[in-house]
Amino acid sequence: MQARYLAGLCALPLLGLLLRRQARQVGMEQAEVWVGISDGGGGLEDFLRRNFSRPGLTVILDFYHPASRLEGLAKLWREGDEGAARQAAQRWCAALKRQGGAALLERRRALPPPGRPAAAQKYRELLGYRENHRRKMDDPEYQRRGWHIGSGAVESACKTVVGQRLKRAGMRWGEEGTDQVCRLRALFKSEKDQWQAFWARRVNKGSINYQPN
Repeated sequence: MQARYLAGLCALPLLGLLLRRQARQVGMEQAEVWVGISDGGGGLEDFLRRNFSRPGLTVILDFYHPASRLEGLAKLWREGDEGAARQAAQRWCAALKRQGGAALLERRRALPPPGRPAAAQKYRELLGYRENHRRKMDDPEYQRRGWHIGSGAVESACKTVVGQRLKRAGMRWGEEGTDQVCRLRALFKSEKDQWQAFWARRVNKGSINYQPN
């Protein structure tokens, strides 16, 4: 799979500008369907819609974030019985994939709240989370269309592009060094020719061929 990466310490407005620039370069304007995947972090859906404002944009909630919440609830719901908790989490996650967030929300509402305070609090939080994101959790339809419902490729990139370079033994980073190395690392790990194209444009028409560690 070919990919282009962006990494660095920058404010969201600048990140949006850089992402739109990359999107234009790879022909995103000609794509018939636009899909964005994110976790449930505050402001992320607004960020996607503000920077990629097409009426038909579909924003998908990354499957593994609600799945992890279901697993947390199952552990509290079946506290002391690891096997039962695991089975409950598996059933709930499978229902989310097969039926979608709206159906799962109705099923959760039909259950009596758990008696333990911690489990009851987790239960209420989960209901609120589902309600807030239910329109981004139509996983059966997304899969029918052949769309990804998880952000695994991005999570992996965070490790291979940034983590493997900045988290070596004994390394300590300040903000300036982190930003500069992340930007270079993103270019170096991007699809073929991105690294050389950068130096050809910036440094003496490509006469410098620097290879980072």
